[in-house]
Amino acid sequence: MVRTLLVRGLLMGLLAGLVAGGFAFVFGEPRVDDAIALEEAAAGTAAHDHAAEEAAHDHTAGEAAHDHGEGAAVSRPAQKAALFLATGLYGLAVGGVFALVFAGLRGRVGPRSDGRLALAAAGTAFGAVILVPFVKYPANPPAVGDPETIDSRTLLYVVMILVGLAATAIAVATARRVTTGDDWARWVAAVAAFLVPVAAAWWLLPAVDEVPDGFPATLLWQFRLASLGTQLVFWTAFGVLFGWASDRVARRAAAPAPLAVPG
Repeated sequence: MVRTLLVRGLLMGLLAGLVAGGFAFVFGEPRVDDAIALEEAAAGTAAHDHAAEEAAHDHTAGEAAHDHGEGAAVSRPAQKAALFLATGLYGLAVGGVFALVFAGLRGRVGPRSDGRLALAAAGTAFGAVILVPFVKYPANPPAVGDPETIDSRTLLYVVMILVGLAATAIAVATARRVTTGDDWARWVAAVAAFLVPVAAAWWLLPAVDEVPDGFPATLLWQFRLASLGTQLVFWTAFGVLFGWASDRVARRAAAPAPLAVPG
């Protein structure tokens, strides 16, 4: 059974990753292009000013100015083509992990229906792994962020993911301990158990604000919304696809076997 769920998770994760890649291509890549254009314009202005300063002291400044425009890495068309590869691989990885977790939850926690459990688990994963760290440390486009702080920023983001997962585990355990029989009391206790450690982490962990002065606020938030939207599309598509496939398999297993016709 676990092997079947794993194959299902890998396949549905790949499909959901490609769907999310299409969303990112349409809504996210134009924002990336705009941010890169701003970064290149700022770099060109800095290079021009630097060349002008060198020209006042050295007649070989033309060669130095020429060096600033070289060193191009992967081209933008290649990056856009690789976007679907990246989201597809992301979907495969997430789908495999999700399937293993789903196998552990099935019949123990959450709705009894496999389809509803898949949707609930996907929604919970989006909230814990994506939304919780995003609120504290939202995504930034190119030209935003100090390269020297990337390690510390990555560590803080991972800490927020761990906090979200731990808060989810605490919320589930709390809901199972509430035995009043009142669903509202169970939900209130679970939400409170989830929000307390998350809010504490949001308040205690240091803020990261490296947006340069003059960077367009509209572009910044368009990029962040596109980034969050890509994850929302992925987890929605994955939850629906995984849940649909799971319910379909369950219906086939529950269907009565056809009667044998005597010869």
